[in-house]
Amino acid sequence: MTDQTIEPGPGRRLTARMNTEKGLMVFVLYPDRAPKTVANFVQLSRTGFYDGLNFHRVIRGFMIQGGCPKGDGTGNPGYTIPAEFNDIPHEKGVISMARGPHPDSAGCQFFVVHAAHAVHLDGSYTAFGKLLEGFDVLDAIAQAPVRRNGSERSKPVEPVKILGIEIVEEEIPVPETAEAAEGTEAGGTPGEEAGPAGESAPGAEAEPGGAGGGE
Repeated sequence: MTDQTIEPGPGRRLTARMNTEKGLMVFVLYPDRAPKTVANFVQLSRTGFYDGLNFHRVIRGFMIQGGCPKGDGTGNPGYTIPAEFNDIPHEKGVISMARGPHPDSAGCQFFVVHAAHAVHLDGSYTAFGKLLEGFDVLDAIAQAPVRRNGSERSKPVEPVKILGIEIVEEEIPVPETAEAAEGTEAGGTPGEEAGPAGESAPGAEAEPGGAGGGE
């Protein structure tokens, strides 16, 4: 875990290029909304923590959850980070931290919203970026066959792996400057309509999380 924060220079933005077995997803990150969360995600990505991990929890129409080192929603990086709840709506394409019952229980697991808007997650999970490219990849992962895992059907028959995540600082394209600065567009949300869990989990009538209440 790092105590440092990351802030791109004027006219620049921070992006995460997540390469998966289904293709590439590119996210713009918002260190101005969730500085510690972004710094943690960047550090884990740059050190290869996510390489080879899979999306272990998938709920079509709600969210896809990944980043667990154990592959079952119970793993963590050995520490937790403080919650940085903000006003970014959990709309489709938004990337947010999964956690357990305690607000400050997130660590490494994250979820990407597949719902049009998971309103029940707003203000209760730390959103820290949104999808710019690769909505077809998000759909492909979210629509993969799943089987029952406890009380919900969310365990992928063939989990999709994250091959690697590259963090890039780049200039903000002129037409997107205002949108990127606002950081209000993106969509989808994991929640208690399921909810990321584990580090807790998202779910459409579920929530993003992990086993044992988080990391």
